[in-house]
Amino acid sequence: MLRVGLSGGIGSGKSTVANRLRELGAVIVDADALAREVVQPGSRGLAELVDRFGEDVLAPDGTLDRPALAAKAFVDDRSRADLNAITHPKIAELTAQRMAEAPEDAVLVHDIPLLVEAGYAPGYHLVIVVHAPEDVRVARLVERGLGETDARARIAAQATEEQRREVADVWLDNSGDVEGLLADVDRLWQERLVPFEENLRLGRAPVSGPPRVVDPDPDWPAHARRLIARVERAAGERAVRVDHVGSTSVPGLPAKDVVDLQLTVRTLADADALAGPLAEAGFAPLPHITGDVPLEFAPEPQLWSKRLHTSADPGRPANLHLRVEGSPGWRTALVFPAWLRVDDAARADYLATKRRLEAAHADDPDTEGYAEAKDFWFAENLPKALAWADRTGWAL
Repeated sequence: MLRVGLSGGIGSGKSTVANRLRELGAVIVDADALAREVVQPGSRGLAELVDRFGEDVLAPDGTLDRPALAAKAFVDDRSRADLNAITHPKIAELTAQRMAEAPEDAVLVHDIPLLVEAGYAPGYHLVIVVHAPEDVRVARLVERGLGETDARARIAAQATEEQRREVADVWLDNSGDVEGLLADVDRLWQERLVPFEENLRLGRAPVSGPPRVVDPDPDWPAHARRLIARVERAAGERAVRVDHVGSTSVPGLPAKDVVDLQLTVRTLADADALAGPLAEAGFAPLPHITGDVPLEFAPEPQLWSKRLHTSADPGRPANLHLRVEGSPGWRTALVFPAWLRVDDAARADYLATKRRLEAAHADDPDTEGYAEAKDFWFAENLPKALAWADRTGWAL
């Protein structure tokens, strides 16, 4: 099952996206609908709200008067925290129940306004954020009957655009016409969500195609941070640390559009024990990869053992290398990017090598030959990188 988090500020058009995904075949778990369900007449949730905020949050028919509750609950941080403490645990319990009822091959979309505020992002395979400028959102809310002051207060109480961008794997701009937004959702469904679910269910990696070196993307570090959060959540106590490594961790260096991460473990047994949790989190194991390509220059090649997983997401290529803390491969994966960040000549030489090998392997069906050919450059330059680390006192 592919778990997708869908969020966006009030008035952003999130519901439009959720409805389209439902039409396309997604299973929608609507946090707002569940929030209404847990405060139905006769529920424990409604009774607790009355105890905290007073009888005047009830409508004459005994249902919750939501505007009356909002007028009391959104006046300060304490009141909002009390509201959340009453409703959130009940919503979470019902959410888990509905998710468990979804088919194994579902694209399950959790439509949740407070995804960012609650810190839920690492629990999804993918996070979609719907966005529109504040003035556009205010205008939409006023059309629905909300006062402008109240609308801006609601917006100010939610996550900022920067906070949402930090967790968004997909950013849907809804500042234009609805037809354009729906077309974006249709493409997302066909090109990313459906194949992602299939890859996840079958435990396979997307087809990589031949190597292609692209200009540096300023968003690579943000992509890495999102993936690291998911890896940390999946690995739990078996993770010593998770680092962004490889070419995409070197600012300004052209590279394949593949984010490399290194998960540090204490033993290879820990790495093997994480195969299932990491696969469930979206990182399919590659069982034929049990070590780095042996380097003739390494005195003990057996110490270069590792496990390799790759992202099942066709829209965000990523490799996850599991290495034992203190092993030569582990240290090399950390030293090389650090050295390349400060050594202009080494960085230029490495880029020239990448360009040459890209051309030589342009007709390959995948990137394996390109990667193997690069190992000769690493073997030649490993002594230089290690000498730099020793000379400068570089430490992890």
